[in-house]
Amino acid sequence: MGSVDIDDDTSSSLVHVEEESLILLPGDGSRQQYTGDGSVDFKGNPVVSNNTGNWRACSFILANECCERLAYYGIAKNLVTYLTNTLHQGNVSAARNVTTWQGTCYLTPLIGAVLADAYFGRYWTIALFSTIYFTGCCMQGMCTLSISASIPGLKPTDCSGSVCPSATPAQYVVFFFGLYLIALGTGGIKPCVSSFGADQFDDTDPKERIKKGSFFNWFYFSINIGALVSSTVIVWIQDNAGWGLGFGIPALFMGLATVSFFLGTPLYRFQKPRGSPITRMCQVMVASARKWNLVIPEDSSLLYETQVIRFSIEGYRKQEHSDELRWLDRAAIVSDADDYSNPWRLCTVTQVEELKTLLRMFPIWATGIVFSSVYAQLSTMFVEQGMMMNTNIGSFIIPPASLSAFDVISVIFWVPIYDKVIVPIARKFSGKERGFSELQRMGVGLFLSVLCMLTASVVETMRLLFAEELDLVDKAVPVPLSIFWQTPQYFLFGAAEVFTFIGQLEFFYDQSPDAMRSLCSALSLLTTSLGNYLSSFILTMVTYFTAQGGKPGWIPDNLNQGRLNYFFFLLALLSLLNMLMFIIFAKKYKAKKVS
Repeated sequence: MGSVDIDDDTSSSLVHVEEESLILLPGDGSRQQYTGDGSVDFKGNPVVSNNTGNWRACSFILANECCERLAYYGIAKNLVTYLTNTLHQGNVSAARNVTTWQGTCYLTPLIGAVLADAYFGRYWTIALFSTIYFTGCCMQGMCTLSISASIPGLKPTDCSGSVCPSATPAQYVVFFFGLYLIALGTGGIKPCVSSFGADQFDDTDPKERIKKGSFFNWFYFSINIGALVSSTVIVWIQDNAGWGLGFGIPALFMGLATVSFFLGTPLYRFQKPRGSPITRMCQVMVASARKWNLVIPEDSSLLYETQVIRFSIEGYRKQEHSDELRWLDRAAIVSDADDYSNPWRLCTVTQVEELKTLLRMFPIWATGIVFSSVYAQLSTMFVEQGMMMNTNIGSFIIPPASLSAFDVISVIFWVPIYDKVIVPIARKFSGKERGFSELQRMGVGLFLSVLCMLTASVVETMRLLFAEELDLVDKAVPVPLSIFWQTPQYFLFGAAEVFTFIGQLEFFYDQSPDAMRSLCSALSLLTTSLGNYLSSFILTMVTYFTAQGGKPGWIPDNLNQGRLNYFFFLLALLSLLNMLMFIIFAKKYKAKKVS
C-alpha cells in the first residue's frame, strides 16, 4: 500500500503501512509487530500486538459485563412480581410498566453511542457511565429501590384478605425515579462494551479476526452467567428474604463491574473518536440536496475521495463505491463552487457510503423489533403464566421468575456447542471463517422464536383445560400443572438468542462504518427497546379489543378466565411473518466493501 514517513527522536526511522500490521524497525535490528487497525494504548501510542488486547484484555471486559448484567437482571427479572404483589398493580399494568422501563433501558444507549463515537471514545464513555451507574444509579437508583422496598412508609400496606390498598402517588414517584435512573446509567455502557471488546482484536490479522467472531459468543455467554445468578439466587432472595436485600445485592455487583473494568486499562487497545456520526450523515444529506440538479457521472472514479492512506495511522478505512442509492452520490460530485474544506458542500465517497450502509442495514434492523417483543414475554407474560401454575417441589416453592434460568441455561449450553462444534463443521462445508454468515445465523434464531411462542401457546391451552376440568375458572388460583411445563419455551428461546442476538452483535459491528460502530451497536440495542414498546402496544390493543362488552378479555387479572394462549399464538404469527420478511431482506442485502 505504501509507506509514511514519521519523525521520531528515537532510533525508529520508518513505519511501513502493510496489509496486516505496522512493523517498527528500531536501530538495533529487532522487530516488533504493531496492530494494523490504528489502535493505540492508554497514552495514545501505537500498541504492540503481543502485549495488548486479545483474550487477556477481554477477560476484564467480560467480567465487567457479567457483573453489570447481574445487577441489571437482579432488578429486571422479578420486577413484574414486585409490581403485582407489593405495589398491587394489575397484570396488564405491571407487564406494561416492565416492558416500558426495559424499552427505555435500550433506548438510552443512543446517548452513550453518540458520546463514544464523537467525543470520548468507548473506554472513557464506559468509565464515565459505569461511575454514574454506581454512584448515581446504583447508590441513588438501586438503593432507592432498596429503600422503597424496605421502609414501610414508602411501600403499600400488605393485603388484608382480598383487599389490597393501591400505592400512593409518592410511593410510585420514589420507586419509578430509582428505576429510571438505572435506565439512564446503563445507556452509556450498553452500546460500547461489546464494540470495545471487539476492538481488542485486530481486523487486519486473520487469526485475531477469527477470535473476534468467538468473542461475541463468549460476550453473550458472560451476560447470561450474570442473568443465571439473578434469575435463581437473587430472585429467590427477593421472594423469601425480602426486597430490600434483593435489590441491594445488585448494587454491590455494579461496584465490582466498575472495578473490573478499570483493572484492565493497561492491556486495552483504544480506537480514537472520529467525530459525530450524526453530523457526518447530515453532511451527506445536505451536500446531496444542494446538488440535486447535477448529473451523476457513470464513472464512479470521478467522485471525490481523499487520496491519503489513513487506515494504519488512525484506524480509518475507505469504503468502496456501490451502485445502490445513487442519488446520494451527488454529495461527492466535484463542482466549480465547491470548497474542499467544507464537508457540508462536498463529501468523500467513503462518507457517502457510510450513510448508504446504514440505509441498507435498516430493513434487517427492523426485523429485530418483533423478535425483541417476543423476548419481552420472558420477564412479563411467561412469569404471570407461571404464577398460575404449581410452583411447589415438596416443601420448596419455586419463584415463577426463576424459570427464566432455563433460558439462561440454554444460552450457556448452546454458546460453546455453537462455537466449538457447529462453527468448525459449518466452516468445512461453507469455507467461511465463521461457518455461517451473520444473516444466516439470525434467520435460524427467528425460526426458533416462532417455535417458542407456539410452545407457550400449547402449554397455556393445557393449563386452561385443567382450570376448566377442576372448576377453577372463576377462582384466581394456580392450577395443579407443574411450572416445569414452561421449560421447553424458555429453552427454545435461549437457543434463539444464541443465533439471533449474537448474530445481531456480529452483523452490526462488522457491517457498520468504522466511525459509527458504537452508534450501530446502539441501533442494535434499540430493537430491544422498540420490541418492548411494541409488546406494550400489543398488550394494550389486545386488552382494548378483547375486553369490550363486559368480557374479561384475553389477559384479565384472573388468567383462568382469560385466553393467554391466543395472545401467544398471535405473537407466533407475527414472528412467522417477521421471519419471512427477514428472508426477503437478507437475500437483497449487499455487504459493505472496504479498501
